Amino acid sequence: MEEQKKPKIHHYDDGTASSLRRRTRYTELRFYQRSDVLYQLTQVFVQRFLKPYGDRTVDQMVQAARSSKQNIVEGSSDGETSLESELKLLGFARGSNKELLEDYQDYIKRKGYTEWYGKHPRYKAMLDFCRKHWQFEDYKDLLPKMNDEEMANMAICLCHQVDAAMNKYIERKDREFTTEGGVRERMTAARLDQRGTQREIIERQAREIAALKQEIARLNALLDQRNG
Repeated sequence: MEEQKKPKIHHYDDGTASSLRRRTRYTELRFYQRSDVLYQLTQVFVQRFLKPYGDRTVDQMVQAARSSKQNIVEGSSDGETSLESELKLLGFARGSNKELLEDYQDYIKRKGYTEWYGKHPRYKAMLDFCRKHWQFEDYKDLLPKMNDEEMANMAICLCHQVDAAMNKYIERKDREFTTEGGVRERMTAARLDQRGTQREIIERQAREIAALKQEIARLNALLDQRNG
């Protein structure tokens, strides 16, 4: 069982305690970057290979890819004030990513292709590339050269990587919520921290005033000696 911990409180430049959590820079999250690759890749994929299957499939895949990416963005933004909201939106993002994974796997089956994994001769090279590259700049020149089987398998690989990384991230955030609490606990901790800070300021000022009084008394005594 996790031990309850005091929320980590940071301060504004003037020393005021903040009840907000530190903002997550979602653009630096690898699973967000890969979800952006998936969104861009999916748009290219449906434009090239899915026209015969109708707009509904196209719209579903693009929307699933977009939803995964956008919910990560929204969750990271909402997480500054509410860890509960962040966890909920990250759950939506993970669900959309799984939906996209299922669409690509269905395409592979429908076309009679082989899904690359395990001992498939092309799997390791693709897996290594996707592990080492997580930004769209690394993929955009490759996509025009790839056929539908290659692109679908690359998307499947990326979906698995996004899911695994997001699952670990959600677990870490869940542990943070369990051990540190939500917004109410943070607000209480911030108020207590602020009171502690104010008490320290008052005590320091009292010590400074006492020291000044002693100095004034010393100077007055010197003046009395000279005048006497």
